[in-house]
Amino acid sequence: MSFERTQEKLKILADAAKYDVSCSSSGSNRSNATKGLGDATGMGICHSYTEDGRCVSLLKILLTNHCIFDCAYCVTRKSNDIKRAAFQVQEVVDLTINFYRRNYIEGLFLSSGIFKSADYTMERLVAVAKKLRLEENFNGYIHLKSIPGASDELMKEAGLYADRLSVNIEIPTKEGLKLLAPDKNREDFIKPMIKVKNEIIQYNSEKKLIKSTPKFAPAGQSTQMIIGASGESDQQIMWTSDYFYKKFELKRVYYSGYIPISNDNRLPQLGTAVPMLRENRLYQTDWLMRFYGFDVHEILNNEHPNLDLDVDPKLGWALRNLGHFPVDVNKADKHMLARIPGLGMKSVHKIIQARRFRSLNWEHLQRMGVALNRAKYFLVCASNDFERRDLTGAQLKSLILQNSTSKYQKILSPQMNLFG
Repeated sequence: MSFERTQEKLKILADAAKYDVSCSSSGSNRSNATKGLGDATGMGICHSYTEDGRCVSLLKILLTNHCIFDCAYCVTRKSNDIKRAAFQVQEVVDLTINFYRRNYIEGLFLSSGIFKSADYTMERLVAVAKKLRLEENFNGYIHLKSIPGASDELMKEAGLYADRLSVNIEIPTKEGLKLLAPDKNREDFIKPMIKVKNEIIQYNSEKKLIKSTPKFAPAGQSTQMIIGASGESDQQIMWTSDYFYKKFELKRVYYSGYIPISNDNRLPQLGTAVPMLRENRLYQTDWLMRFYGFDVHEILNNEHPNLDLDVDPKLGWALRNLGHFPVDVNKADKHMLARIPGLGMKSVHKIIQARRFRSLNWEHLQRMGVALNRAKYFLVCASNDFERRDLTGAQLKSLILQNSTSKYQKILSPQMNLFG
């Protein structure tokens, strides 16, 4: 095949892949022990950042943008009049190796439209990963998108060659999926997740007994939801995330603000702003659930079904629960320190370590990196100079916002109109 045709296909299928944001290699430790190509140890993908600040990338493409489904929210839906293309298995292998040799990438993120059937498509995704591992001795990072409805046998094989597997549930609720993708069944998304979870547990157990047991999806599995396409509340979105984290032990849930692509009356109109601020607030909520000890029901419930776009969700929770404050940083436990607005987990650990040797004052907290413009209203320390104001949550919010800036300031007003 000519270079020009390969280049054309790459342009089409790389552009089609940009709508999938579920790119992360965190958690993989596939080392290069065979003098092969690549090394996924500590690496990231899709211009992600590692813990030491390095920016890394991968080849992110679709195997094909042909699809048998007609999902209203998808740019590759079968009724959409777009250029179509498909890679052969060997073409993807060759592209990956050639790009790696030129130091363009450190891994592969491979997804696909569904052509012919779920198993037919999944077989080809697995074949790419298998060829890279066994024929090219490639030890770099591989992330495969699991095809909804694929057989258990294919999912098991996929996990032996890929570092991470992910099935996008696409829409947060069954009702939303039925509205926008009536040909799809939610259970087809769940089945591969169950298989991957069970295989990871089994392989990890066997690894403890037999060291030569191969790795199975060492970076785990993840999923992605489209936000703003089907009218779900933040409560519905995050309750769904909480369910998938607990039920399937996912490494990550990704939230992708819907980009209007058609005039379908079931969807936001063309020209509607992408809900970037809302997407950011959902990620912040996700972080609170995974690392700060918050239960999803504390942040979002029937009384508060949507996040406050004005402030981050931890500050929003604190403003609704002023009875828990002020917190004495020299006495409070880790759980309560983590709930103080302006304190990240690094600051929490610094405080716990430092107060073993002396009582902490404002100067100490500032040196630790505590965001005192917010935190000062919710804590006390070893100082007579502190903010003790008899203010309501609304008054305190207004005071904090007056002294704060946000990179989302320009889009805050239209976003509030969209999701108020």
